[in-house]
Amino acid sequence: MTFSVRWQDVVDILIVTFIIYKVFVFIKGTRAIHLISGLIIILFAYHISKRFDLFMMGWILDNFVSSIIIIIIIIFQNDIRRVLLAIGRNPFFKRITYVDETLFYDELADACVIMGKRKIGALIVIEREVGLEEFMEIGIKMDAEVNTELLLSIFQPSSPIHDGALIIREGRIRAASSILPLTLKSDLDKRFGTRHRAAIGITEVTDAVALVVSEENGQISYAYKGEIETGIDGDKLKETLKKLLR
Repeated sequence: MTFSVRWQDVVDILIVTFIIYKVFVFIKGTRAIHLISGLIIILFAYHISKRFDLFMMGWILDNFVSSIIIIIIIIFQNDIRRVLLAIGRNPFFKRITYVDETLFYDELADACVIMGKRKIGALIVIEREVGLEEFMEIGIKMDAEVNTELLLSIFQPSSPIHDGALIIREGRIRAASSILPLTLKSDLDKRFGTRHRAAIGITEVTDAVALVVSEENGQISYAYKGEIETGIDGDKLKETLKKLLR
């Protein structure tokens, strides 16, 4: 018997491999990766129950496996949404030069540091691969470069658009005063207010990076994949942004 490989087979394998890789990239570091491990264990137990005729275990797992698609959709709804929205999106810095990219980090970090010293509250969301169009629609549309002076003026308490979130896409400010979903986590630090909860919330449903400057204590924080780190300085902020946006 001869075995031949068609070019269609190679393309098919490459496409499936790429899709699996991208899915794991999106869920890496999230709760989904742990749930997938649990599902693999359950499927293994299901196989064992069939192999050795374990009636009761087989009956329980039969009912579970028959509903597994619905269970996966319910459990992974945020991760599935993030993957579907990301299809076709391009890298963050596709339209700006390396020099502009470097200035972007400097201007954004400097603005956060200054606002922290002045205790000016701010919430800045940076789009990555998942589009934030739905959140821009309910904000004030803009198209401006990121610079320290503009950010400071937007978040001044006297500014009519200082409330809500500022959204950055492809290195430019695209919307201000946007409303974001709040996280439903119950175990958060009691010091976290609406800005921090919104920062965590948007990173639970998208792959965005959210920056928060607290008006109470001036601390700078960033949220990513539903987790938040507080008390970072300007250098740490730039380092983090370079890592997450590339």
